[in-house]
Amino acid sequence: MSVLTSQIRTTLTEKSSLPEVDFNNVPFGRVFSDHMLVAQFEDGAWKDPEIVPYGPLPFYPSLMALNYGQSIFEGMKAFRGIEGDVRMFRPRANFERMNKSAARMSMQQLPEHVFLDGLRALLELDKGWVPSEEQGSLYIRPLYFASDQFIGVHSSENYTFTIFTCPVGAYYSRPVNLVVNKDFVRAAPGGTGAAKAAGNYAGAMLPDKIAKSQGYDNVLWLDAKELTNVEECGTMNVFFIIDGTVITPNLSGTILPGINRASAIKLLKDNGYKVEERPISIHEIEAAYMDGKLEDCFGAGTAATISHVAKIGYAGRDMILPPVEDRAISNWVKETMHDIKTGAKSDPYGWIERV
Repeated sequence: MSVLTSQIRTTLTEKSSLPEVDFNNVPFGRVFSDHMLVAQFEDGAWKDPEIVPYGPLPFYPSLMALNYGQSIFEGMKAFRGIEGDVRMFRPRANFERMNKSAARMSMQQLPEHVFLDGLRALLELDKGWVPSEEQGSLYIRPLYFASDQFIGVHSSENYTFTIFTCPVGAYYSRPVNLVVNKDFVRAAPGGTGAAKAAGNYAGAMLPDKIAKSQGYDNVLWLDAKELTNVEECGTMNVFFIIDGTVITPNLSGTILPGINRASAIKLLKDNGYKVEERPISIHEIEAAYMDGKLEDCFGAGTAATISHVAKIGYAGRDMILPPVEDRAISNWVKETMHDIKTGAKSDPYGWIERV
């Protein structure tokens, strides 16, 4: 059945799969909501977006996104508030970051009515898929790719944008273990490290596989030029607390500008914590560990939110971090961000948009 929802043409699924979902046991990223938003850029203009049942998108092997990698995405979440309402966390920041990624990948800019209005309409339709506060959140994946059917190296003239969602629990169920790998780099100066490009993640698959075979959860990346300064880990921006100071690598063009990263920095600074955004070398971290001054390490990302780091492997040795219960600063950041997202605390920054 086709209807008009929030001025967006909507075709409803014939049978919702929502009754079959056990929200207490949902594997991350494998169970998808009933509907998705789809919009096309064709003949030099954006067509009106539509909401359709979640399902396959037709394409040919000559699709330019598959052959030349013009493909970007975003990651964001919706939360069930303590009063039962549905709340998005900083969606405009995701919209702005996606257009920055699009500019770097020589793709058309997304209009606000396609991304933000389409997102709101999709969530209004599928808001029953948002888990309770205790069960998790609704992960939102905007995906944008070149859709020309053409073999030739140049920017595509046609594009497809879609948003689909999935209910999720915790990405990491325990503190994570990171390892430094000097055989690979994530991004180089002048490259696409600051864009959320699909290819950035493809290039990280092998190092990530190696890290897991060694008993770690993820790679802690170093800079491509000197293999000295810490940049980020595979799923998160990274923070260190050394002798009471919160230090996170500055955005140098090779690091993804995380929205949870920026939010954590804002909260910390506004609440009197000393925060430094600057280059930090693995040698400085190792020296702080040896001196007993490495008090904490945590990551910030959409999927992972705020995740504690248990240990960092470097040069054949593990740096073991203090017990999680002793980490006052990162625990405060994690709890405060969660409470703002769910409405347990007021939102002084206007980060929350209700559906």
